[in-house]
Amino acid sequence: MSEDLLVGIIRESASALSDAWAARDAGAAEGVRIRYLGRKGGELNDVMRGLKDLSADEKRIVGPLANSVRAYIEASVSAIKEDDRDKLIEAHRALGERLRGREEGGALGDIIEQRAGEILAAGDTAGTSRSRLDLTIPGRAPLIGHEHPLVQTMEDLIEVLTRLGYSVAEGPEAELDYYNFEALNIPRDHPARDMQDTFYLAGDALLRTHTSPVQIRVMENQPPPVKVIAPGKVFRCDADVTHSPMFHQIEGLYVDEGVTFADLKGTLEAFVREIFGPEYRVRLRPSFFPFTEPSVEVDIASDYVAGGEWMEVLGAGMVDPAVFEAVGYDPERWTGFAWGLGVERITMLRYGISDIRLFFENDLRMLRQF
Repeated sequence: MSEDLLVGIIRESASALSDAWAARDAGAAEGVRIRYLGRKGGELNDVMRGLKDLSADEKRIVGPLANSVRAYIEASVSAIKEDDRDKLIEAHRALGERLRGREEGGALGDIIEQRAGEILAAGDTAGTSRSRLDLTIPGRAPLIGHEHPLVQTMEDLIEVLTRLGYSVAEGPEAELDYYNFEALNIPRDHPARDMQDTFYLAGDALLRTHTSPVQIRVMENQPPPVKVIAPGKVFRCDADVTHSPMFHQIEGLYVDEGVTFADLKGTLEAFVREIFGPEYRVRLRPSFFPFTEPSVEVDIASDYVAGGEWMEVLGAGMVDPAVFEAVGYDPERWTGFAWGLGVERITMLRYGISDIRLFFENDLRMLRQF
């Protein structure tokens, strides 16, 4: 009776496992394992638990056969879960050889071997058709990135200024005290140093607080006329909704014979209207910067924005003669103007952003708006 049960288990499990393999259904294979090898109600386990009630002769027949069937089911389930065709074929062949070794099991062994042959002949066609590439199916669209709003604004500013005849110059971010302060008419004991919260490094080194040192380096190495802009990162020890320890500036310098304040005013008006629009008005207010004299703050306003309220955008002025003397220019012959703006400030005004920290938080909900 136990032997007949085993034969039935072999037939049914082989059929179920073949179906699971054809569908590459690991869940179905696991169902076969539970049905026959489960701790509670497993049909093969019930047969093995009944061995104690068999005669010695029956035990010699049923016991090894039951172990072979267990090994076959375990190996087949594992092969299906691992999608391993060779392992599945080997499990069938091992059981087939075991069955053919029994006088009355040859026919059943042939059936099991036949199933192994069917799996081999089918190759991977039945299972891998689902994973085969179909080049006619549209691919997954890539996530398209775009430039950060600060980069967009920086490039827009540079594009406008190069059309006005400026060339781009760069300099080191870790700067010497001389270039950041002294050459710009800010000696060591000058109170204007208190206007900038500086990150000092070893010796006379520091992180530049503006890009004006680039202008000094250009004038040291280039005779006039000079017409350059210096974009880049600058650093100040300050952090709140309108200030960041690292931010971006663009500073401009124009030096030639006969440059006047009227030239500065015309340049600023053309620049503002290119960036913000022709409807904007420009206002110059007296101010103080150590490296320019006279100095002004530049405000803009539009009847269509913020109720026509004036908004500060940049600082400017005529280059102080002391700066020309520091680089070896004759202040009696050469005149010029300089100006500087914060890229974050311009971007905030363009897009109505109230907190500078949003630029550096990498929140995609904010960045995807640009």
